[in-house]
Amino acid sequence: MRGKHWRSLLIGTSLLLVGGCASSEEWNTWRSNTSHFASKEHYDFSMKNSGGSSASVTRNDITMAKNQNWFGRPVTVAQEQILER
Repeated sequence: MRGKHWRSLLIGTSLLLVGGCASSEEWNTWRSNTSHFASKEHYDFSMKNSGGSSASVTRNDITMAKNQNWFGRPVTVAQEQILER
């Protein structure tokens, strides 16, 4: 009896962990790209804007994202929040 509870707990925990992974849209993005980041600049931007703080976006970041075809979930900011650097 004790073994059944242990197995049930293990299976339930595994399902919760697997269910908390990427969505199907995120998996499709991962499958369609051969690397995690499109470029070093993409990596630098993502690391700079990870976490709960507000995003720091410059016009240069926007230009690089378009030119290098950055992928993943877009960072959205209002027009007035774009830094002029």
